Amino acid sequence: MIRSDIIRGHLESIILRLIYENDQYGYEISKQISLRTENRFQIKEATLYAVFQRLEKKELIESYYGKVSHGGKRKYYRITMLGKAYLKETAREWKVTKEIIDLFMEGLD
Repeated sequence: MIRSDIIRGHLESIILRLIYENDQYGYEISKQISLRTENRFQIKEATLYAVFQRLEKKELIESYYGKVSHGGKRKYYRITMLGKAYLKETAREWKVTKEIIDLFMEGLD
């Protein structure tokens, strides 16, 4: 398991990246995070929806309701053009950040 505070600052980028691939609903995103990290990181539902609210407020994503399935309509999220631009910028920032951190952490394995 990884400490959640290490990833917290990157949750918006992680969620945007998943929505960039295709429109998704909350539970689906939560499952993808667990699956892709092989359960090393799991996002709490309250945290996930707080990130959705921030992203919508910044107009980086938008929500819509899908078709009725298994008890109700699911709220889906899609990335906006502004969100795509933001995601590309955060990817560039991450690359530089990773290079800098690696300078100090390499060889400690």
